[in-house]
Amino acid sequence: MARTLNGEATDQQQDELFEILSRDEELKQQYEILRRIWADKTPANPEYDPISGHTIVHKAISKIITRAELERISSGYELTGKRSFIRKRRVLIGSIAFAVIAIFILIWKYQFSTSADVLEKEETIAAQNGSRTRAMLPDGSTVWLNAGSKLYYDGEFSGTNREVSLEGEAFFDVVKKTDHPFIVHTSGIDIKVLGTAFNVKSYPEDKTVETTLYRGQVEVFRHEDSAKTVVDLKPNEKLIWLKQAAIETVSLSEKRNQPQQEASAAYTIAYIDSTKKENERIETAWVYSRLEFREDSFEELAKKIERWYNVTIVFTDEKVRQLKVTGSFEKETIEQAFVALKTGFPINYKINNHEILVGSSE
Repeated sequence: MARTLNGEATDQQQDELFEILSRDEELKQQYEILRRIWADKTPANPEYDPISGHTIVHKAISKIITRAELERISSGYELTGKRSFIRKRRVLIGSIAFAVIAIFILIWKYQFSTSADVLEKEETIAAQNGSRTRAMLPDGSTVWLNAGSKLYYDGEFSGTNREVSLEGEAFFDVVKKTDHPFIVHTSGIDIKVLGTAFNVKSYPEDKTVETTLYRGQVEVFRHEDSAKTVVDLKPNEKLIWLKQAAIETVSLSEKRNQPQQEASAAYTIAYIDSTKKENERIETAWVYSRLEFREDSFEELAKKIERWYNVTIVFTDEKVRQLKVTGSFEKETIEQAFVALKTGFPINYKINNHEILVGSSE
């Protein structure tokens, strides 16, 4: 838990933790409390109550230690006699020391917020440029966020619907709850699901919203008109929706029964290759730490590279912007990536720390 909260856990450790949390509702709630306290960085508040802060943190830590660490101690050692007693005592002392340290760290962090702040309704999960992150939502659903993305949601999913707002790109694996639909709000459209796995791409600078469905079924609506279904998306389908159309079209739902050429002005549906595994598909390559690009203009690729490597790209001439590029990066550094691009395409570049100047070599 500590490694995950501090961003130090490996993918394997995170997988193991989320698997455990998915099977233990009480432990998941305790972890969620710790995650909120750990991430909170609000300014000090004069109304902070240190006693209530100590109580909340102590209860959370105590339950975790009781359920996990002490249970491991009681079942993990079968030595007998004095040696067994000494080893158990050492492990117990170490566990208590860890708990005390954790409590003080969390209380120190807690002092920068009030109890109301910790229980504040809206929560935010963010992935900065140059990184990707994964989190578990209060209902047990899992979300992966691509670089430069933010997800906002009701901290408890206490309403009739489980609603989140997305800015950027995310892959969702949603727990099915028939009486509590899961709705993603982004760029003028709403995506409603019951239990499914799908990817949504909607960065502010993108001209379209892309929704790719892998399992289950989703319904896509125009924002502020969610009583009328626009698109029913089926597995292995990708919806590409023009943002301007999503926001400004008066009644897209009326076009569903009209000729396809009219509907295509607002959106198109593409089919993805279902014979490929999820980790091999372009739409979700980023989840597996791979940057894919297919016939992108260099200008489009530049935006992806900026988010992926946390750099700024400046074009020194206009010609290179329209170059069409295809390829992928996985473990390459930014220097290695541009060496490869220069080998395959007529460009020149110069890297100045986090700024990269790119021009045509022709």
